[in-house]
Amino acid sequence: MSAHRDMTIGEASAATGVNIETIRYYERAGLIAPPVRSGGGRRLYGHEQASQLRFIRNCRSLGFKMEDIRALMSLPQNGGGAAEAEARALTARHLSEVRAKIAELKKLEAALKTMVSACKPGEQSTCPIVAALAAPGSNAAQ
Repeated sequence: MSAHRDMTIGEASAATGVNIETIRYYERAGLIAPPVRSGGGRRLYGHEQASQLRFIRNCRSLGFKMEDIRALMSLPQNGGGAAEAEARALTARHLSEVRAKIAELKKLEAALKTMVSACKPGEQSTCPIVAALAAPGSNAAQ
């Protein structure tokens, strides 16, 4: 398959690692340019769309939100300082959000560890896990 030859949606999926239904979703969302259509109505993707799909896939694998991906895609790749500053600020904000999620997951881990440690099957009249989860007004993860 030549990089300059138009690809069917299946070929574009295989070349980029993006699921066919996801490619259609990105089209509907306006993240990738609409493909040209063959005489028979088949979608045909070019090099530019394949590059866009790889970019989106990489952003999604890093957990970027769709609106952030759209903002990153709108920046010129050789835009100089302003574009780089915007990309950096957006990525720094995302990093902060990821760190906050990690902190929440650590709290969750600690709560679950405490619950598991408190449970001694066959030695207790009530299950401490069920009791902790059923306690009124209790948030077991805090």
